[in-house]
Amino acid sequence: MESISVGLLGLGTVGSGVVKVIESHQDKLMHQIGCPVQIKKALVKEINKVRDVDIDTSILTLDPEEVLLDPEIDIVVEVMGNIEETKEHLVKALTHKKHVVTANKDLMAVYGPELLSLASENQCDLFYEASVAGGIPILRGLVDGLASDRITKMMGIVNGTTNFILTKMTKEGRSFDDVLAEAQALGFAEADPTADVGGLDSARKMAILSTLGFSMNIDLDDVKLKGITEVTEEDLQYAKQFGYIMKLIGYAHREGNRVEVSVEPALLEESHPLASVNDEYNAVYVYGEAVGETMFYGPGAGSLPTATAVVSDLVGVMKNMRLGVNGKSAVSPQFLKQLKDDEEIYSKHFLRLHVEDEVGVLSSITSVFSQNGASFEKVLQNPLGEEKAEIVLVTHKTSLKSFEKILVELRDLKGVQFVKSTYRVEGGDA
Repeated sequence: MESISVGLLGLGTVGSGVVKVIESHQDKLMHQIGCPVQIKKALVKEINKVRDVDIDTSILTLDPEEVLLDPEIDIVVEVMGNIEETKEHLVKALTHKKHVVTANKDLMAVYGPELLSLASENQCDLFYEASVAGGIPILRGLVDGLASDRITKMMGIVNGTTNFILTKMTKEGRSFDDVLAEAQALGFAEADPTADVGGLDSARKMAILSTLGFSMNIDLDDVKLKGITEVTEEDLQYAKQFGYIMKLIGYAHREGNRVEVSVEPALLEESHPLASVNDEYNAVYVYGEAVGETMFYGPGAGSLPTATAVVSDLVGVMKNMRLGVNGKSAVSPQFLKQLKDDEEIYSKHFLRLHVEDEVGVLSSITSVFSQNGASFEKVLQNPLGEEKAEIVLVTHKTSLKSFEKILVELRDLKGVQFVKSTYRVEGGDA
């Protein structure tokens, strides 16, 4: 094999990083696979745009078919984003026997099983390590490093934007809107940050992680979702008083063959390793029956970290090409999907209530909890003035079904003005 030719779909932040890594690591790539790697064509939206990478404009094209149908291109690297149009491009690439490497978690969360099946039919590789947690090799860790183990739980911070926002809010006592504006100015948040702060970006990644970790087809719609847009400085201060740090946590738990997958702001004990993961960094905690606890930590985004994951997948494809085993690495899910019902999902809960400051209110609230088989681990009451008070509490573990019923009853309870906020709590066994 004289050389391996790569076609790029997209030359933005990650695409430029891929070019840089391939050029600067050419000696290592030669050592790994025994031949040079060259970028033959790159699909762009504008040929003469100023870019932060030196690239010969003669290899740039506005026509995707120059990449997808070129018989000399062995591997297509997709870093253009989008879902529907990009899926069409990758279907065309795979049906023309081209291997695919993608960083597109949106696409893989929605169409992953379909594209992987098509790749297998055409004896092609489809690798997507960069789609989750940027430069952290979490997918390869699950598929290869922990292949012999049975994963029981995965929880982590898989979105750098929300982690940056919550870190600043916690440490500096600032509002969500204020920190979001700073994150946008620094380039950590998009102009439209909805997918990040609403939790959708994290949910897509957790669907991918759960599918691989549990060997079960988990769809995006299976992920219970709550973002951070309603989080206030007061929530974080009360959490701190109780010894907790808030993070947007992707959570996937399997008991037997029944699973739950969620993304929501959660309170972690300050001693938990994830509580010290700050700013734009990502980390995923993985629990295996044999290995116990492992943690993957690193930069979750950025040009070069993500590009490194893309090029690592490229190396994997190229090694398979030399061995003649392309298209044989994908393993169909072993288990049928079985999602837990709300009565099977247990956790502690943090709750803030605004109430009338009068005799009997706390007793009535306690009665609602006890009638639903729930109890308090911690309780705090603060006067708000004008005969009003705020009650902040953390429950012992209770089922999600019971807790949802408690919330409904509290909203109708005499003396309770409104439920201010509620969050899942992770940590401790009670």
